Amino acid sequence: MISMIDHGDTAYVMFCTTLVLLMTPALALFYGGMVKRDDVLPVMGQTFIALGIVALIWVFGGFSLVFGADIGSFIGNPLTYFAMTNVGYAPNPDYGSTIPFLVFFSYQMMFAIIAPGLVVGAFVGRFRAIPHIWFVVLWTLLIYIPVAHWIWGGGFLQQLGAVDFAGGIVIHVTAGFSALVTAKMLGARTPKERKQPASNLPIVAVGTGLLWFGWFGFNSGGALGINEVAVYAFVNTTLAGSTALLIWILLEWRLEGKPSLTGLMVGAVAGLATITPAAGYVTPLSAILIGACGALICYSAKVVQKMLKIDDALEVFRAHGVGGMVGAILLGLLARESIDGVAASSHQFFIQIFAVVLVAIYTIVMTWLIVKIVQKANKEVLQLHLDK
Repeated sequence: MISMIDHGDTAYVMFCTTLVLLMTPALALFYGGMVKRDDVLPVMGQTFIALGIVALIWVFGGFSLVFGADIGSFIGNPLTYFAMTNVGYAPNPDYGSTIPFLVFFSYQMMFAIIAPGLVVGAFVGRFRAIPHIWFVVLWTLLIYIPVAHWIWGGGFLQQLGAVDFAGGIVIHVTAGFSALVTAKMLGARTPKERKQPASNLPIVAVGTGLLWFGWFGFNSGGALGINEVAVYAFVNTTLAGSTALLIWILLEWRLEGKPSLTGLMVGAVAGLATITPAAGYVTPLSAILIGACGALICYSAKVVQKMLKIDDALEVFRAHGVGGMVGAILLGLLARESIDGVAASSHQFFIQIFAVVLVAIYTIVMTWLIVKIVQKANKEVLQLHLDK
């Protein structure tokens, strides 16, 4: 089995793993620069904390619950890979036949780490440190792990034919809809807090650049080797991000009177999130279309936030939740079978819609439950006086 390992593929996926890891500190910069000065350290700390919490969860049962032997199509066997049992240098044919299984384990761990970090941007200034730690633990166990198994680990959605190349549903839809619910349940910041200027917009630009850089590993690493699929995902990542950035800033200019640096950055992230589920399934021209649709729909989603009176501080729902949803559905209409075996069809389109709607509803319900549990276990959840 060891002789099957391809050193080029292994080096490539290891590099992609480091790129995805980079996205967590990049996200901390992106969020930290956009908030007011007093919120910078709490937000960055809440983003980074997942590196410690989720990594240990992943070793002691998390990875096994996602990729272990399927139990009833809803969750993996927690003992199959518990404490990295059966996770070694030899490849697992089901998860990268030319790379060590350890590398696949590490690559997937980085996805699990960044997912709860995305939610942080929605409730800036409204979650104390200890309650937030409990939130990350419960969110990872009750939302990320089951959904990842359903779609990537052999669960019922994968069996039905739902696909998600690099986490548009598993990561972006779950994080986006959790952001919506959490921000609503914790309430809005005061008008004075909402009007305070961003602490450091140049740092936001640096964070965006690093996120974009990391997104190449996030998307093209899903091919698990150096091949045609990886090349398509690599090219599609930039084309969608670039298109969305341009469309977003034009919309902002036309509808709000002037463009902004923040609009450029959020637009790029929206485009990158939108192409994520489709990156390895569509042509470059389709990626441009997906990026454009992502920008238009994500930008317009602020109507939903206003209607529900939700203070999603850093637009997590619009950029990630709506973006992941749009990309996952559009791949059902635009996927090219010759690229990675998934063909556009009415059947695929409706399977994608079903998966997105089901995951969104599940996420909403479970997030409500998690926040209630955290509120019950902690006398003070709201961070009324921010730590400096």
